[in-house]
Amino acid sequence: MVPSFFKKLGPISCDQIISSINCRSVNVSKNDYFESFVSISDQENTSLSFLYDNENTEVNLPSNSGIICSEKMANKLNPDQKKFIVHNVQEAVAKISNIFYRDYTETEKVNFDDPVIGENCEIGKNVIIEKGVIIGKNVKINHGAVLKINCIIGDGTIIGSNTVISNSILGENVHIGNNTSIGQKGFGFFLSNKNIDIYHIGRVLLQSKVSVGSGCTIDRGSFSDTVIGKNTYLDNLCHVAHNVEIGNNSTFAAMTGIAGSAKVGNHVMTGGQAGIAGHIKIGNNVQIAAKSGVFQSIDDGETVMGNPAVNKYKFIKNYKLIYGKK
Repeated sequence: MVPSFFKKLGPISCDQIISSINCRSVNVSKNDYFESFVSISDQENTSLSFLYDNENTEVNLPSNSGIICSEKMANKLNPDQKKFIVHNVQEAVAKISNIFYRDYTETEKVNFDDPVIGENCEIGKNVIIEKGVIIGKNVKINHGAVLKINCIIGDGTIIGSNTVISNSILGENVHIGNNTSIGQKGFGFFLSNKNIDIYHIGRVLLQSKVSVGSGCTIDRGSFSDTVIGKNTYLDNLCHVAHNVEIGNNSTFAAMTGIAGSAKVGNHVMTGGQAGIAGHIKIGNNVQIAAKSGVFQSIDDGETVMGNPAVNKYKFIKNYKLIYGKK
């Protein structure tokens, strides 16, 4: 069974949605209800989603679903689509996410099952294991670690001291360093005089043999999951933002930062302090030099360096032109 990390509050009436955001509704009746608030890729009947102006409109949305969008995007969608047309989609998403979802209260958490701990586990001092947690066999959890409600920890996993894990599912033989935080809310909000956080319903999924160093942070997804593939290694002090997807057998040196919704392939390597921008795609077998700033997608097999990052031969040529005679 898929663990639950948050309270679902749906179905939500269209009247409640309209009263919460400044919008113009199209094809929406007072009898319409929406069960969930999801990403466009997870849209289904009786769900509500959203579409930003820079996103693809060539999507086949279920007829009974709703969409929050701008006037510009509304004109590109099916005329019969249920629409909530707003001036600022980000603001509407932040408000609506908190209508559909919230954290469990302490009273609700009491009703979860007691933790299940497998055979031959080693639990250190001052470890907190909350309700609903499932821990496999031969797991070692070092002093002061915290496992929040309903997390799943695979066989043979090692969790470092003072590490906090929430909203996460870890595969077998995962290694987590000390003082690392996995599954906290991502950096998503509407910035105004009254700042509004976007409620994050995604998870962190670490597949088997992932290794995460000390002092790292891996944010849970907003409306999809943050995923790190098999046998991928993160050095100390790396940051992986919400909705990032990383493939298998990749390595990231210390202080690498990967911004939200970036997709990184298999066998990717970065040097220390490399930065990867959000919403771009890094292909397979890519190498990124230390301190590089990657702002555009990279094809398979490329090696890049510099800020902004370019093909290594172009970078070396430009470097020689500027500094070669000094």
